[in-house]
Amino acid sequence: MTEQPAEPSGGNGSDGGDAAQPPLVINAQYVKDLSFETPAAPQIFSQMQRTKPDMQVKVDVQARRLQNNIYEVTLHIRADCKVGDVDAFICELTYGGVFTINVAEEALSPVLLIECPRLLFPFARQVMASTTLDGGFMPLMLAPVDFVGLYQQQLQRQQESGAAEPTVA
Repeated sequence: MTEQPAEPSGGNGSDGGDAAQPPLVINAQYVKDLSFETPAAPQIFSQMQRTKPDMQVKVDVQARRLQNNIYEVTLHIRADCKVGDVDAFICELTYGGVFTINVAEEALSPVLLIECPRLLFPFARQVMASTTLDGGFMPLMLAPVDFVGLYQQQLQRQQESGAAEPTVA
């Protein structure tokens, strides 16, 4: 990652104290938790050649304040692959990022629950693909996730329960 100067070169001599801060900065990203299980190995590999597997993927986003304007956003992905009634594999990933957010309070929830996961998703997708490949299966190539839709669903659920906005822990 490269550092950008606080002011353009050849500046006007100001101390840069009035320079606007970027609205979103990624401070770190990481695998927080990863689990992969193949409970029916090795028999499941021969069964998969005869029967098409059924794949269920669930995605959830959580955000919590660490301090002032610094937040942790975690993307939770669970993939369950079954062949008939037998679990072929279960892959669970919690992929996190630490973000500095400089936006108005009313824009905070959408930034944390839409924009931050959008930035984390390609990396989490790669971890899931590599993990399933290393587990002896075809790489799981997750389809793009509609984080706006997830946010709207969360808004609707919370409005039905009486809360106004998706909460940030």
